[in-house]
Amino acid sequence: MSFIEEIKNRAKTSLKTIVLPEASDVRVIEGASIALQEEYANIVLLGDEKKIHELAEKNGFDVSKATIINPKTSEKRNEYAEKLFELRKTKGLTLEKAQELILDEVYFGMMMVKLGDSDGLVSGAIHSTSDTLRPALQILKTAPDTKLVSAFFAMVVPNCEYGEKGVFVFGDCGLNEDPEAQDLAEIAHSSAKSFEQLVGKEAKIGMLSYSTYGSAKSELTQKVIEATAIIKEKYPEVKVDGELQLDAAIVPEVARSKAPNSEVAGQCNTLIFPNLDAGNIGYKLTQRLAKAEAYGPLCQGIAKPVNDLSRGCSAEDIAGVIAITCVQALS
Repeated sequence: MSFIEEIKNRAKTSLKTIVLPEASDVRVIEGASIALQEEYANIVLLGDEKKIHELAEKNGFDVSKATIINPKTSEKRNEYAEKLFELRKTKGLTLEKAQELILDEVYFGMMMVKLGDSDGLVSGAIHSTSDTLRPALQILKTAPDTKLVSAFFAMVVPNCEYGEKGVFVFGDCGLNEDPEAQDLAEIAHSSAKSFEQLVGKEAKIGMLSYSTYGSAKSELTQKVIEATAIIKEKYPEVKVDGELQLDAAIVPEVARSKAPNSEVAGQCNTLIFPNLDAGNIGYKLTQRLAKAEAYGPLCQGIAKPVNDLSRGCSAEDIAGVIAITCVQALS
C-alpha cells in the first residue's frame, strides 16, 4: 500500500471536516470530488454555490455531498466578524475592517477552523503562501510550546531504498528563508514530529550541508553545526546528526566512509535544509528528476491544521493534502 493510500485509510477512521476556500479553481473542485468519492473527508467549499456547481458539472466532477458556503451571504458572517474583531482589536483591527475581511474566503475559512466548524483548511492553489499563512497566524496562532511556524514537504520517491522505503520529510522548503541556528533546530524538531505523525516510524534527522563533519568550514557550515548541537541538547531523545552532506545522510555506504560513528548517517528520513534556497531546489529536483510525489508545503507549528499548496499543484496533490490534513487533525 502506498504512503498516500495509508494516509487516506487513517483519515477514514474518524472523518474530519476540511474547508477549501478556493472553490473557483477547477483543480480544487476535482480534489474535493476525489475526497468525497473515496469517503475520507467531509468537505466545505467556499464561494458562490451556483458557480461552484456549474464549474463542477462542466468538468464532470461530483461535489453534491460537499457543504457549500458563500461568505457574502452566510448567516455566520456577522458572528465570525465579531469574533475576528475581538481577536485582533488590540492590533488595531476595527469592526468595520473585520466585517470586510470576513468576506474573504481564506479569512472566513480560518474562522471556521478557529470556532470548531471545520477541523482544518487547505489553500494555496491560487493564493500565495503569505495570503494563506497571514490569516492563520493572526487567527489560529502558534501551537503550544512552539516558537516557530515552518513548512515541510512529504516526499514519496518511487523505487527508492533510502529513507523510509522512499518516504521522506524535507524541511523547511516553503517558509523560512534563512533561519538562524536556533530556528533551524526548531524546524528539525517540528519536522521529526511531523514525520512520526504521518509515517508512524521513528524520525532520523540529517542536518544537511555541503560539508560532512568539518570537511569544509565556513559560516554556512557553522550554522548547521550549531543547530545540531542545540537540538541534541534541547531534545536529547531525538535522533539527529550533522553537519552531513546529502549522500552521507541517506546512503549507508557513503555514511560508513564519511561518518562511520554516526547513529543516523546513511539512514536519515527527515532532511533539514540550511535555507530556503536549498530546500526549494532540493524538493523540486527530487520531484521532477526522481518523479517523486511531493505533498506540500505542509505547515507545522500552527495551533490547528492548515496547509499550503504549491500553485502548480494538481487535483491529485490537493486530494492528498486534504487526507494529510485530516490525519493531522486526528492528533
